[in-house]
Amino acid sequence: KRIDLGGGAPQTLALALTGVGGTWNTDGVIVFAPSVTSALRRVSAAGGASTAVTTLAPQQVGHVAPHFLPDGGRFLFYIGGAPDVGGIYLGALDGRAPILLTLADSAGMYLPLVPGQATTFREGGWLLWVRAGSLVAQRLDAPAGALTGDPVTLAEGLAVDIRSYLSPMSVAATGLVAYRAGAGNLRQLTWFDRSGAARGTVGDADATMSHPRVSPDGRRVSIDRTVQGNTDIWLLLDGSRTSRLTFDAATDWQSVWSPDGSRIAFRSTRSGAGDIYEKPASGGGVEERIVASDRLKVPTSWTADGRFLLFIEADPVTVADMWIAPMQGDHAPSVFLKTPFREAYGVFSPDSRWVAYCSNESGRNEIYVRAFVPPSRSASADTSAAAPRASSDKPNSAGPAATGGEWQVSQGGGIYAVWRRDGKELYYLNAVGAMMAAPIATTGTTLAPGAPTALFQTRVVGGGVEVQQGWQYDVAPDGRFLINSELESVAAPITLLMNWQPGVK
Repeated sequence: KRIDLGGGAPQTLALALTGVGGTWNTDGVIVFAPSVTSALRRVSAAGGASTAVTTLAPQQVGHVAPHFLPDGGRFLFYIGGAPDVGGIYLGALDGRAPILLTLADSAGMYLPLVPGQATTFREGGWLLWVRAGSLVAQRLDAPAGALTGDPVTLAEGLAVDIRSYLSPMSVAATGLVAYRAGAGNLRQLTWFDRSGAARGTVGDADATMSHPRVSPDGRRVSIDRTVQGNTDIWLLLDGSRTSRLTFDAATDWQSVWSPDGSRIAFRSTRSGAGDIYEKPASGGGVEERIVASDRLKVPTSWTADGRFLLFIEADPVTVADMWIAPMQGDHAPSVFLKTPFREAYGVFSPDSRWVAYCSNESGRNEIYVRAFVPPSRSASADTSAAAPRASSDKPNSAGPAATGGEWQVSQGGGIYAVWRRDGKELYYLNAVGAMMAAPIATTGTTLAPGAPTALFQTRVVGGGVEVQQGWQYDVAPDGRFLINSELESVAAPITLLMNWQPGVK
């Protein structure tokens, strides 16, 4: 959206699922990232249709955080993906192929060589980005599209948002550099009862902790955690001890427990945009790649008998769809639900007869439930994510594993559903981050959701906004809620760096 500083109502310019950065040149062109799994698009500052300005390539998760250079025709942006792909690139409005400037963990910004004088752009300037917690700068030869010289460190102790690749800095054409050091607001895994009363914590507070999943026996918790710039799956044992589960240099995250607690499925960028791997929860044994393709995938739920894994797959046309992978044999997946709308974060009911999920088919995120029928061998044989798609891979197609009706559970918005262990209640977060509960009754092939009620207000990471980060809470077998909670803390200060002009004599 845009709003004039002189006042007036906001004007909608283009649709954006979650929005991960935008940039505006002097010719009235805005380049923006609709989500962390999309290519960049351009739209006029006056509004109108948006068009693609970049194209996702194999092993790329998404294009985000664009930043125009002074010429208004080229821009910096970040490509997320495999370790040898993720980095800062130089793109152009004229459609020429992007140029990799440097592998990096975060997006970059441009600092003019002579602040405030765009006419010197032909001489280049500085590329600023965060590397292993340090704010660094390196000369950018703009005409050649290459970095020269050695990096210079400007500041230490900066943290990067690992889910959006955004770094805590901003650069002005006048030469001012603003950055925020410190780890940011801490998070604490906290137990709550149904009334919202705190009932203890799990592990230490951490600024990078994400996606907690309680094991089926309620004694362990898997989390994503970033240490020294590397994101891995960690296990919290007996409420205090920690154990690292994955050790690859790529990003390993968003884990799901097997129904017997012996294995963990997770997403990894080690072999692509986000293939699905499986590893024994004991930490021993061999990691097995379950589903592979050039598209981003996130595992979300396992059937109670361990036979099927439900996962999300990003799609450039339908945004996100739900697929089923058999956990025996060749793991060839099949479509569960694929429509022109975004379906995501599906979870099997305890008896595996139903799938609760989030969809924006009404114009906003709501929680729905569909029946689940296990796919036959013939239905899954030709729909491998690593092979050509079968006929079920079409918009408006529910897929061979989804049959029967569809029931809306939430009212007024809802994300991230979790079933109660007996299947008679469904929990989710509403639009302001309150924990909601809806009774669920089933008769044969019919499901009847009751009126949702608010249990308590949370301080859950992300609030009630779906920012593609996955569940930030879970429910234990005894009914307690484990919530990744933002702690009350004083925000780290913003530092303003002035007159940093090493290129000016």
